[in-house]
Amino acid sequence: MAWNPGSALAAGRWVKLICGAGNQDLAAVEDLCAIYALAGVHCIDVAADAAVAAAARRGMAWAEARGAERPWLMLSLSDGDDPHFRKARFDPQHCPVDCPRPCQRVCPALAIGPKGGVLRERCYGCGRCLPACPLGLIHEEQVLLSAATVPALLQAVQPDAVELHTQAGRQAGFVERLRQLQASGVPLQRLAVSCGLERGARARAIEQPPLDEATSEPQPLSTRELAAELWQRYAALRAAGYRPLWQLDGRPMSGDVGVGTARVAVKLLAAIRPWAPPGPLQLAGGTNAGSLALLEPGSGAAGVAFGGVARSLLQPLLQQAEQLGHPLRELPELRQQALDLARTLVAPWLQR
Repeated sequence: MAWNPGSALAAGRWVKLICGAGNQDLAAVEDLCAIYALAGVHCIDVAADAAVAAAARRGMAWAEARGAERPWLMLSLSDGDDPHFRKARFDPQHCPVDCPRPCQRVCPALAIGPKGGVLRERCYGCGRCLPACPLGLIHEEQVLLSAATVPALLQAVQPDAVELHTQAGRQAGFVERLRQLQASGVPLQRLAVSCGLERGARARAIEQPPLDEATSEPQPLSTRELAAELWQRYAALRAAGYRPLWQLDGRPMSGDVGVGTARVAVKLLAAIRPWAPPGPLQLAGGTNAGSLALLEPGSGAAGVAFGGVARSLLQPLLQQAEQLGHPLRELPELRQQALDLARTLVAPWLQR
């Protein structure tokens, strides 16, 4: 049974595809959106980029022409520095000629080849290459939209929804992004707020939180601290007239690492639910095929977002299609394989 986005949220059967807030590989985005829309996702989250949004819409239209329900198109923004909005970079001329390129082996986006540097359009900021470089040559660059560009971009793209990535201590930046959304005049079905237990850099500087003895890193937020941050965002959202959707980012960009990462997102949901402000609670960060089985009856999960695991499942088929010189969706045998794989993630939630 097909579920429209609003009904799926209310029924706890919502599924979102995260193409990646930094993913600008247009050919891959178009194919991912086509296959996952046909598999039945209710929302597709893409980079806040007009060309990426156009590619997503082409893929969605292809699926709709074949009987799929049209998903919402969601654009991802951030109210400050965020791992989802960074790109890896290094100068290959500084690499030793005999370097085995461990960075290439660990990159799930295939953004690092056997030679050259990082393909920026493919990099979505997972950060796995940073510690892999034995010489520390790889660094990250934040890629954030300026305040002036946001209203015009929304007016041009006309998305159905927007997601704001936020962290503790960034309420002022969050409110400023809301003003930019309001200035666009674009009506939104939902405004999703993506937040986890990490402390933002500004919050660390102001609060001087206690350090974890094992890692010397700031300790994560407590459940009640996260709830307080979400209530602040809720007040701002309601004042601006937006309907919230809370994306609980358990373990960011790790769903393709292993089934065990799903436990973090489910644990966060169980902990925050008694304290969360009104609005649907959606799993994200580390989600994969093992997420649904971990949920207790009456967990309160409105749905799930699949990011890295959704892309990794189809990556080999996308590569084959690229080598054959055709879009994946236009190659019947590969397309069916891709659709079968996509349904392994999506169908259990639709039938929940």
